[in-house]
Amino acid sequence: MLTELCEDLADRFEITVLAGQPNQNPKNESFCRSGREQHRGVVIERVRHPEWGKRFLPARAINLVGFLIAAYFRAFRISRPDVVVTETDPFLLPLLARRLKWWHRTRLIVYLQDLYPDVAVSLGKVKEGWLTGFLRWQLKAAYCRADLVVVLSGDMKNRLVKWGIDDSRIISIENWVDTSVIVPMKTDNALRKREGLSNRFIVMHSGNMGLSQHLDNVVEAAALLKAQPEIEILFVGGGADRPNLEVQSDRLQLKNLRFLPYQPRDELAQSLSAADIHLISMHPEAHHCLMPSKLYGILASGTPVVAVAASDSELAILIRDHQIGFVVSPRDPKALAQRIQWCADHRDELHEMGARARAIAVEMYDRKRQTSKFADAIKRSISATCVK
Repeated sequence: MLTELCEDLADRFEITVLAGQPNQNPKNESFCRSGREQHRGVVIERVRHPEWGKRFLPARAINLVGFLIAAYFRAFRISRPDVVVTETDPFLLPLLARRLKWWHRTRLIVYLQDLYPDVAVSLGKVKEGWLTGFLRWQLKAAYCRADLVVVLSGDMKNRLVKWGIDDSRIISIENWVDTSVIVPMKTDNALRKREGLSNRFIVMHSGNMGLSQHLDNVVEAAALLKAQPEIEILFVGGGADRPNLEVQSDRLQLKNLRFLPYQPRDELAQSLSAADIHLISMHPEAHHCLMPSKLYGILASGTPVVAVAASDSELAILIRDHQIGFVVSPRDPKALAQRIQWCADHRDELHEMGARARAIAVEMYDRKRQTSKFADAIKRSISATCVK
């Protein structure tokens, strides 16, 4: 997502990205591990840092601290920018960006893909205490010093306002999808043919299988539907919870649940289009802190959504308002199974929902449209006469 943003912004600005080592390199592209290189009009300043495995928290912490230290020393050697844009992976980057704003007397835009430490507390990864309070205080100070804070949803904006961030400093720019690349491929679908699913009703969860998504409820729903041989549930992707889900499926002896690996990026349109409905499972306490980016690719594929989410979340409201799917209460596998069965029995209605989903993706969430919004935000920041 950020790669696409930088490439699109490079048409209007001189973009320099301070980056660490890539997490994935599926196409095995060559890159400079340390130093400067240029890629599609973007200058990349890459730093070395520890690259221990991510399964264990201490290793992840070492990776994080190592990158932050390396980025700190490199950042102050880069020529003065007109605007510093910082994102939140890792989530402590805004603290470094705040220092850069002061050092260069420049403008600062904070781009929040999620809201820490609140998201970690909501997901049960950490407990509220003195450490989370200290982090929130430090990050709030960085956001207050920013000229602009960009969030992904109105839910996130409302949470920041409760933090005490000035409403006028916050704008919402949703994530996006390249609707020229992700297109509906419902007829003669390659994934369906390859997996022998041509005559099945496919319910798909595509992407990360995290511990916070409560996907065990989907497995329980599959168990309730195992007497319906035409319904097949696909988990496509990977993540920390996938082994647990596979064990649960094996224990329940489910023949209607299948696991597939991540699909190649250039086959994503085929993969997403293979579903009759897509599942988005969202932790009920986390919708104020993030917005699932997978939504936009699903919409572009012309597929309805069944969201397992809080009924007052922006995701749920969007689905209901545009009639592109359904919302099911979290932690209710019986209700989820009943909704899946209804969808399998009403495929004409699903076809109409899918057409609306595609139209919304093109009209509201296309890549060029959304990255142009970000470009306009940068221009407004540059033209501001006051640097705080």
